[in-house]
Amino acid sequence: MRSVLPSSLTGRLIVTAVALVAVVSVLVAVVATVVMRSYLTDQLDRQVESSLSRAQNFIRGDIDGIEPSPDQPGTRPPPDVRGNREGSLIAVIGSSSVDGNSITASGERRQLSTSALDVLDRVEAGKEPVTVHIPGLGSFRVAAVSANGETLVQGVPTDDVDGTIQTLIWWEVLLGVVGIGAAAVAGRVLVRRQLQPLRDVAATAHLVTAMPLSSGEVGQTVRVPDSLTDPSTEVGQVGEALNQLLGHVEEALDARHESEQQVRQFLADASHELRTPLSTIKGYAELSRRTGRADPDQILAKVESEAGRMSTLVEDMLLLARLDAGRDVDRRPVDLTRLVVEAVDDARVRDPERRWTFDVPDEPVTVTGDEQRLHQAVTNLITNATRHTPPGTVVHARLTPGDVVRIDVHDDGPGIDAALLPSVFERFTRGDSSRTRASGGAGLGMSLVKAIMHAHHGDATVASVPGDTTFTLTLPPA
Repeated sequence: MRSVLPSSLTGRLIVTAVALVAVVSVLVAVVATVVMRSYLTDQLDRQVESSLSRAQNFIRGDIDGIEPSPDQPGTRPPPDVRGNREGSLIAVIGSSSVDGNSITASGERRQLSTSALDVLDRVEAGKEPVTVHIPGLGSFRVAAVSANGETLVQGVPTDDVDGTIQTLIWWEVLLGVVGIGAAAVAGRVLVRRQLQPLRDVAATAHLVTAMPLSSGEVGQTVRVPDSLTDPSTEVGQVGEALNQLLGHVEEALDARHESEQQVRQFLADASHELRTPLSTIKGYAELSRRTGRADPDQILAKVESEAGRMSTLVEDMLLLARLDAGRDVDRRPVDLTRLVVEAVDDARVRDPERRWTFDVPDEPVTVTGDEQRLHQAVTNLITNATRHTPPGTVVHARLTPGDVVRIDVHDDGPGIDAALLPSVFERFTRGDSSRTRASGGAGLGMSLVKAIMHAHHGDATVASVPGDTTFTLTLPPA
């Protein structure tokens, strides 16, 4: 079937339309032929029955229509056969003899052959007219009637009916061929016109494939025109789906480009962060080598400090890489009540210049996760408040149980710059001067909080205005 049907949709639709027209034409022709033959046959049957009704009083006599001679007393007059149409036949079949005549097209009578009379002998009297083929004469529509022990068979030729039906069939074939040809031409024009919007949609897709999408910022791609996106039509559904697909592709490509930019920025920032302690270590080493008078304890202390800074940075980057790779965290019951209380108590000891308060339920609030990572996330929020708020700031931690467990860390400091707020949880993001009161870290703390929350199927958000900043962690309950 695949090798017979065209490969294109246009060709298949045209072939389907032409095939339907051909099937309908054949069905109409067959029905018309059957109906016409039935009608004409009924007319022949009425002629046969009319002739038989006039011959009900037929008795055996001279069927040639010659009047009996006077010297033949008692001979019954012959039937009136002169009213029969030319080409008709009459046969009388008795108990001991069979006789019959046919009237030719020229009007003359001739005796029927024995084989013809044998055929007529098989016609049942009193039945509906039937079609028989008489040797030497052709097809006839015949009927029989019995009277006085004899059977009268009357027949009418079917030549006119056969000729009419044959002519009808030829006309049906001719008109069918013409109709199929017209359907093929019209179908091609109409199908191509109806499928033109689909070709326009395909042209839009080809334009997209010609665009440079392998690298760089993609921006806005082409779209299917609004006139081809009507959802009430099949082509409109395809156009609308293609536009949605192009939108998703753009978002994916933009996300890829943004990710590439973040990776580049991450490498640049990481290199910068690592270069600073390395430069410090290198500088002290050169100072000791050149002067020979530097305090070894001071140099070692500085080297140890910078090495610890590098170690912390590397560990944070390694943790981010593991979380980005989807590596699962430890899954154990964690008491958040104790965790928040300990984190705030530790902050009081490290930073007595700020006021630290907390609000936790009397009963333990338990979640499932990695206690060390969750403690790191809460500690990073508290440390962030220490680094970016002035002394005297009130920092309040609240734990709220429910369908979603919330940890809020609120401070009344100067707030976060509105321009910086969308990128707070991005890597190597540092607060501006309005919040920075002490030297901060590498800018990975908030990105670690976000990554740890995502690893626990939670989230981290922030809302900030001057005097009111709240970081919120949400987690599913145990």
